[in-house]
Amino acid sequence: MQTKSEEVLHPEPASSSDATFPIATVRTAFPALTRPPGFIFFDNAAGAQVPQVVLDAVNYHLLECNVQRGGRYPKSREVDATILRARQSVADLVNARDASEIAFGMNATSFIRLVSLAIGQTLGRRNEIVVTDMDHEANVATWLALKNNGAKLLWWKMRDDGNLHADDLIPLMSSRTRAVACTLASNAIGSIVDVATAAKVAHAAGAEVFLDAVHYGPHGLIDVQAFDCDYLVCSGYKIFAPHMGFLWGRRELLERLPTFREDFIPDEPPGKIEAGTFIYENVAGMEAAVGYLETLDETVPAKQGSRRIRLQQAFQAVRAYEESLSLEMLRALGNCRATVYGITEASRMNERVPTLCFNLPNISPAKVTEELAKRNIGIRDGHLYTPRLMKRLGLTLESGAIRASLVHYNTVEEVRSFGNALAEMTRA
Repeated sequence: MQTKSEEVLHPEPASSSDATFPIATVRTAFPALTRPPGFIFFDNAAGAQVPQVVLDAVNYHLLECNVQRGGRYPKSREVDATILRARQSVADLVNARDASEIAFGMNATSFIRLVSLAIGQTLGRRNEIVVTDMDHEANVATWLALKNNGAKLLWWKMRDDGNLHADDLIPLMSSRTRAVACTLASNAIGSIVDVATAAKVAHAAGAEVFLDAVHYGPHGLIDVQAFDCDYLVCSGYKIFAPHMGFLWGRRELLERLPTFREDFIPDEPPGKIEAGTFIYENVAGMEAAVGYLETLDETVPAKQGSRRIRLQQAFQAVRAYEESLSLEMLRALGNCRATVYGITEASRMNERVPTLCFNLPNISPAKVTEELAKRNIGIRDGHLYTPRLMKRLGLTLESGAIRASLVHYNTVEEVRSFGNALAEMTRA
């Protein structure tokens, strides 16, 4: 779970994927990355930057059709069309069976709460909910609140190797299990969970699977059919869109889900899930963000096939490039004798995203982030919204750990500058 091993923290140099990934072109797509003064942004887990095409989409909406949907006049009909396009784009992004399975709203947390409240009303004999000690608190506290509805909470615990294992889920399953709630990737230590195997275990017991894809979204291709999950939430602002969130659910489950709705709203998805007016310009930005992600398939010979195929190709390139960033980060942290929490073995880079959680010897996390801020490097410290994980790691909630979280627009050169800054601090 944590290591200072020279063998582990000094892996072989990154592969040639960083040489083939069009990083220079990618960075020019993000205006915030080129504005002076130079700034290294390694706080992407808290929210990513947006490309120009997203800014253009938001700007166009506010200038040309900043009106309410559902009217008979052209500008209102254009809003309707934008929402339909965005719904289909997100459906393609997550591999939904139908666009009506996609609902838009404020953020992932609000959707987790919406689903948990609905499940809490329909527990019956199946009143057991499984949560994990590796998840963001949003996907824990929302389910713990169901104790007042008669729910019993069971814990699927992370192993000392820094990941959740489906074998450990098996003894928690019974005829009383209603749902398993877990993350696709840890927002703190970056571990990717084998959710497809976990879903087999859960479904064999007749339970449903609720996935938090917020942290995984910018790093890998979401596939609700391959994951075989029942619900999935994500936040647009983590995947290069403005602040908004979306929910996917199996249509037959959404149809049965008890939700609040106004009397004139049909009792069917997605309308029954989308209480009130969401932020249309941000949904327009989400649609543009999916379009941006498609362009990353230029790293392969020729654009061809469906949007889904292009997204598959794009994320293959992203995953390969980000593995090289993870290796470079591990090398930099090893050079300054950092304690790294989570997966560190070079042979297991496919099990993580480039989100590194660590501490330096004899320097508080807050001091590290403050010193790096003076060097125009943005990272984060604290409990990282995972208080149970912090306790598991033997850390206090007051100090917690340091997190550097990268995405595909970050560079090896930035990592090396970051590593040099850490090395200076540990030598001082």
